[in-house]
Amino acid sequence: MTFSPQPSPDTTAWRIFHDASDGVWVDNFDGRWLVQTRSGRFPDNLPEEDAASVYWRPRDLDAATEPTHRAGGVVDAPFSVTENGALFKIDFSAGYSPGIFLDQRENRLLVKEKSAPGQKVLNAFAYTGAFSVMAALGGAETTTLDLSKTYLDWAWENFALNGLSREEHHGCKGDTFEWLATFARQGREFDGVILDPPTFSRHRKKTFRTDRDYASLAELAAKVTKRGGWMLCCANTHRLRFGDYRRQVEEGIQLAGRRATSIDSKPMPKEFCGDDYLKTLWVEVS
Repeated sequence: MTFSPQPSPDTTAWRIFHDASDGVWVDNFDGRWLVQTRSGRFPDNLPEEDAASVYWRPRDLDAATEPTHRAGGVVDAPFSVTENGALFKIDFSAGYSPGIFLDQRENRLLVKEKSAPGQKVLNAFAYTGAFSVMAALGGAETTTLDLSKTYLDWAWENFALNGLSREEHHGCKGDTFEWLATFARQGREFDGVILDPPTFSRHRKKTFRTDRDYASLAELAAKVTKRGGWMLCCANTHRLRFGDYRRQVEEGIQLAGRRATSIDSKPMPKEFCGDDYLKTLWVEVS
């Protein structure tokens, strides 16, 4: 088993092993390993003695199920890790994800680089607000949007870890589609809009599927993006081919009466090689 090296000195959380064909994934959170497997069997060849602690979670479990302790020290409290110099809270008791999706590391860094004082950035489907933190560190005024108060509170903890004042930023609890429609009616616009929706979600009587409904999401987001601004559009699914995904994004922007002046696709971090589930488009809109 060959592990991926640390991507940079100021990053202490990354995927050290990724094998989609065998269904084994190992994430390193500053020496604490979270192992996920497609099967209900722990991998035989994992050198557990190399980690400060090892936790395991088969992926066929309910999303809220905590990983189980396998070896090393017990992680019985949240802790923080760094990614490109930013701090993020990690909690192994949170279930499927401990607080940050490692496959978005390079996109988060680009958000920071694209953000600047005087700009406004909207982070929809924000989860624990990692994109918002990076935009704020770049100097932008951020709006963090998520359906869960638990995750919004977690986002504010991440802001505090990085010395960012909550008073200078905004949080909105509720459905992304409803908030985007409200912002459009109010005439609110953003220099950057981040879309990283779940593969499937249901709110009230509405359902959203990434492979079927992305055009409607892109349309709403384009309506609140300033001319000359950017959209980061992400789709986390194997079911949607990249070409079809791009067409949905372009269709949505056109339905909004806007035009994509440039579209750039970005790969995942190199330790995720051999897998293409996460589709990313950086779009400039006029």
